[in-house]
Amino acid sequence: MKTLTIRRPDDWHLHLRDGDVLKGVIGDTTRHFARAIIMPNLVPPVVTTADAAAYRERIVSAVPEGDRFEPLMTLYLTEGTDPDDVAAGKESGLITAVKLYPAGATTNSSSGVRNFENAMPVLERMAEVGLPLCVHGEVTSADVDIFDREAVFIETVLDPLRKRLPELKITMEHVTTKDGVDYIMGSSGNLAGTITTHHLIINRNAILVGGIRPHYYCLPVAKRESHRLALRAAATSGDHRFFLGTDSAPHVDPLKECGCGCAGIYTSPNTMSCLAHVFEQDDALDRLEAFTSLNGPAWYGLAPNEERMALVRGDVPLSYPPKCDTGSGPITVFDPMFPLYWRVGGS
Repeated sequence: MKTLTIRRPDDWHLHLRDGDVLKGVIGDTTRHFARAIIMPNLVPPVVTTADAAAYRERIVSAVPEGDRFEPLMTLYLTEGTDPDDVAAGKESGLITAVKLYPAGATTNSSSGVRNFENAMPVLERMAEVGLPLCVHGEVTSADVDIFDREAVFIETVLDPLRKRLPELKITMEHVTTKDGVDYIMGSSGNLAGTITTHHLIINRNAILVGGIRPHYYCLPVAKRESHRLALRAAATSGDHRFFLGTDSAPHVDPLKECGCGCAGIYTSPNTMSCLAHVFEQDDALDRLEAFTSLNGPAWYGLAPNEERMALVRGDVPLSYPPKCDTGSGPITVFDPMFPLYWRVGGS
């Protein structure tokens, strides 16, 4: 039996949804994670500081008794977002970041940005007050192949924006390509990236080989094996610009297993077991803490958690429940397609 002790981790990109789903899934995060950046793509989206305050109250009220958890709230950027409201939210300590969704890029993104010129006043104000922008880095043009959307976004949107507003701090969310990794590593500052658990494990074959498997479908979609390996190298490198954002995205099974299934993979229950496997496989267990517990807080100007977490490697594979039951229906838990031996101590 092997034990690894790290600071309690944080999740820098999390979907909790609302209502019965929120109540059903939140314990899978709060059991292990101390803090999480909460994504604002509800229906309707979390656009104003008042929206965020109300959503935060619903999250806090759903946290299981005895769990210590801090939701870090974000606002959904629209072309009509009020710069004064954003600045006030930052000043109050409620708002940690603003999230950019190109319109139509992913789940509940129809209210996102179509014309970036219309969003520049709020982006300029964010740069002025030091509020980070989290970006879903994909274009949505019909003439761009879905597997190329991230690379084209970097070239046509992200790089011009960073040249125009270099003082704006940007988190490139759920990086899925070598292009994204290389762009971050080649930057001189004010740019970092989250990497998901599932993109370290699956490539696009998981979705399509042997039949369509909807529970491996997510956006950004998993890419070629060469891209997965680039993500693994970045995550396990210890480089301070890369950190964990699970993008755990629960959808009830009927919305996944249908003719037009939702994008999203639910990884919160077994993320730490999966990551310990990945880092052990890459002989990088000594850098797992940096990826899960140190780099993210440093980027957002926060202290790392004082609490510790023990990860224990047993001799017998773990058995995670395949479903999370909620009041809205069952949600399938991510299957990494290999046995898991690392468990969180006490879980």
